[in-house]
Amino acid sequence: MKNHVQEGRYVEVALPYARTSGQGVLIGALFGVSVVDGASGDLINIDTETVYDLTAATGASTDASFGDVAYWDDTARKVTSVATNNTQVGLFLADKATTDAVARVKIG
Repeated sequence: MKNHVQEGRYVEVALPYARTSGQGVLIGALFGVSVVDGASGDLINIDTETVYDLTAATGASTDASFGDVAYWDDTARKVTSVATNNTQVGLFLADKATTDAVARVKIG
């Protein structure tokens, strides 16, 4: 197709804050996982469509079940089950207890 630009899984972005490979990043409503390390302002690729084990919020009301909606808390820079003031980024692909500091999430 003449109007095809690129595949959408990997997207080049300017980082709004420093990230290491495997960490989540939110830019506007676009969420992805950094493919490489980068400082704030660096141009890097993020993966926007796959399954990752991500740092997760812990504490009261942060449990989730398989298939529940996953949100990104950009202040804490963690995935959470709490919708209030957070951005929807995918689905939990495993149950998550309130004490679990990592959660399996299908992003995109």
